[in-house]
Order: sequence, then C-alpha cells, then structure tokens
Amino acid sequence: MKKPIFAAAILAVSAGMGMGQTVRMGTEGAYPPYNFIDANGDVAGFERELGDELCNRAELDCTWAKNDWDSIIPNLVSGNYDTIMAAMSINDERKQVIAFTQNYLPPAPSSYVAIDEGADLEGGVVAVQTGTVQASYVAETPATMIEFPNIDQVFAAIRNGEADAGFGDHEVVRPYVEDSNDLIFVGEQVFLDEGIGVGLRQSDNDLREKLDTAITEMKEDGSLNDLIRKHFGEDAQVHE
Repeated sequence: MKKPIFAAAILAVSAGMGMGQTVRMGTEGAYPPYNFIDANGDVAGFERELGDELCNRAELDCTWAKNDWDSIIPNLVSGNYDTIMAAMSINDERKQVIAFTQNYLPPAPSSYVAIDEGADLEGGVVAVQTGTVQASYVAETPATMIEFPNIDQVFAAIRNGEADAGFGDHEVVRPYVEDSNDLIFVGEQVFLDEGIGVGLRQSDNDLREKLDTAITEMKEDGSLNDLIRKHFGEDAQVHE
C-alpha cells in the first residue's frame, strides 16, 4: 500500500501476555474500527485485540508500534518492527515485497461514497487513500484519481467539492456514511483482494507459522468470528 517515505513516528506501547519471543507489531493507528489511537494514547481496535490474542496463543511477547501508512511496508522490511496488522489487504503486488499469513478477515467489498446520487464514478474525480488496493483499482479506471494520506481527508475532499466521490474499504467508510447527514453509498461494490492478513518479512517463516497456527485455532473455535462481529457488527462477513 505505500510509498517509501521514511517520516514515520514510532510509538511503542506494551501488549501481549506471552513469555517467549519478543515481536513488535506495527499498525497505522488511524483506520477505525481496524486500528486507532484511544484517549489514553494506546493502539486500540479490532486488530489490537486480535493481535494480542494471537500473541497470547503463540506464546509471543508483543509490543505495538504506530507507523504512518505511507512507509509502513518499507519500515517493516528495514526492521523497525516485525509484523504489520493494519487492515492490509493480501494481493500479488504486496506479496512481491513481503509475506502474509492466511487471512484473518475474509475478502470484503470496497464501496463508493458521495453526496450526490448522480456522482460520475467513471469520468469524474474519485478520492482514495494513498497506496491502498482501492487506489490501484481506481488508477485503472477512466476516473481522475486524487490521493490523500488518510481516510478523513478523503471525506473532506468529497464535502468540499474537490472530489465527486470517494472509494474505500466498506467497513471503514460505512460508519462515516451512517453517522453523517450528507454522505451516501453510490454505484456497485467491488471485491479487490484475498482478504486481510498479517504482513511479515519474507525471511520470517517461523513467526509466520506461529501466527498462522494461532489464526487457524481462532477460526476453528469460533473466537475469530466472535471478534469480527464485536467490532464490525452482526452483519459483518465472517469465516465459514
């Protein structure tokens, strides 16, 4: 999802209950309900709760690090942290640079948002977050794409008339639409990836296997689906 800009602010916070290998979990902290920074300045959200549980099951001693989205992959590769849990979609482009666990969220749709039902999604201006699978998709359409560092700026561009519509992960944009008096869903939903997984360096096979085992356990005992529903609602897509 990113450009190699090394202006990241790293904020480590304690997490995990394991007594084994120390693992630094990287996230953005700006993409609710997946991840965000709470009133105490700590990483919170679905991925914080899931990551802590994965670390507990895998007997890993985990800490959390906040990193800007634009440099989250380069800073993983360079060793600033050991994993990425930041709503990162699994796709072929990213797999050329990093490795992934199996998905912990199944493939989910992306949605267009606008303030006008007649928004031109093909020939108009569509706002996206930089470096996302949504940006890659819009880049291949006739629309004019404008990119922003975070999802809040995408919605600001729609409201100030800079963009005809925005395009993003449905579960991220849905609360903005539901809580607003002006935003609406337009057009058809699009499926773009293989789901969301933990990103790791390609050489970290042992760590990937440990996390994969923990994810499998949570899928099999139903606790992962419970956690998904807790953070995304009863109608969220879950693992079958």
